[in-house]
Amino acid sequence: MTQQTTSEATEAKPVLDPATRLARAESIIHRNTLWALGAGVVPFPVADLLAIVAVQVKMLKEMSDIYDVPFKEDLVKKLVASLLSGLGGVSVGAILGGSLIKLIPVFGSVVGVVAVPVVAGAFTHATGRVFVMHFESGGTFLDFDPGKVRDHFKSEFEAGKDRASQLHQAEKSRAKS
Repeated sequence: MTQQTTSEATEAKPVLDPATRLARAESIIHRNTLWALGAGVVPFPVADLLAIVAVQVKMLKEMSDIYDVPFKEDLVKKLVASLLSGLGGVSVGAILGGSLIKLIPVFGSVVGVVAVPVVAGAFTHATGRVFVMHFESGGTFLDFDPGKVRDHFKSEFEAGKDRASQLHQAEKSRAKS
């Protein structure tokens, strides 16, 4: 068994240049948006929502590693919930309704499998983009204020719906081939 020296054990990760860091962050957002699309297809109501939140927490953990920001899972879950509530009652109702509609045999499953993945992907995309902006400006989870980014988050969510819809269609086409 080899022993690490003190200097090896405390050696810091190399600092990434801004372009590399941003490219890695965008890659994390893209990959986790795909995971969220998959989580949205989970056929069990509420389980799909839990899976979507788990994807977002995982995404933010990956980003915290890139930006060297301390990660606290409980805090991150609260921030994700706060961003979701910031979308407004109609959007939150659509997400919950899309999940719960899966309880209706056949029809509910079809509607839920189409609607929930796109919303999950859009929400994940928007969450990632807002945190990249925050981390790029030197922020941490502790000083993140969902209220201050609400308008930007809504804008990213709208853009994310288009992006998630394109990705969802591409994945469905790929699955058919």
